[in-house]
Amino acid sequence: MEPFPLQAPAFDGNSRVVPAGNVFEWLRQGWALFAASPGPWIAMTIILLAFILAMHIVPVIGMLAANLLAPLFGAGMLSACAKAAGGETLDIRDVFAGFKHNTNNLLITGLLYMAAMVVIVLFGVVLGSGSLAGGMLLNNPVGIGLAFSGLIFTLLLTLALSVPLFMALWFAPALVYFNNMSPREALKASFSACVKNTVPFLVYGLIVMVLMFFAALPVFLGFLVLVPVLAGSVYVSYRDIFVAN
Repeated sequence: MEPFPLQAPAFDGNSRVVPAGNVFEWLRQGWALFAASPGPWIAMTIILLAFILAMHIVPVIGMLAANLLAPLFGAGMLSACAKAAGGETLDIRDVFAGFKHNTNNLLITGLLYMAAMVVIVLFGVVLGSGSLAGGMLLNNPVGIGLAFSGLIFTLLLTLALSVPLFMALWFAPALVYFNNMSPREALKASFSACVKNTVPFLVYGLIVMVLMFFAALPVFLGFLVLVPVLAGSVYVSYRDIFVAN
């Protein structure tokens, strides 16, 4: 007989299907989390964007580093969301929370994401390089068109192959950080949840594209608000879709 007290069962990443209309509640509550403490949120966003820009200055290695650290910074923003939702005071150092809790698993998650992205990019380049090289060798208008079509094909193929990867990563930092899931199980659970909720995420994606357009108009300053609002919406959607959390 198992001794008391009985241990609670480990969180298994069980998710549910939600109505598409919940997307508006995700964004509304994301805005509410931002509006409660706009100063710290903007400061954290500036730090986050500064790190991302600094990493991308270095060719190739910087992009790889950004992919590797994405789950850690994502977990930091989600940790801040959890604090804000609980009425706690935010600290700009919250953006680094992923470097203090479940760091190893978050790094492994980032490593898997980075490796998958490298494979996808290389695959797209290999398939599209034939048209690109052939078009450049022709050195005439037809060749230019062929080269351009090869480039467009490579970009579209890379984007298409990246969608399942983004689905796997979407909730993974939250599942690793809050629920202590292993990177592999978190990626699987995130992908499954996104597949179950394809329609809500299509609606969410369309709305976010519109918001990003308007955020870019004032010299991209709108992203200082949009980034924390979207972080809040991810946190709220995680609480909405994943049960027993």
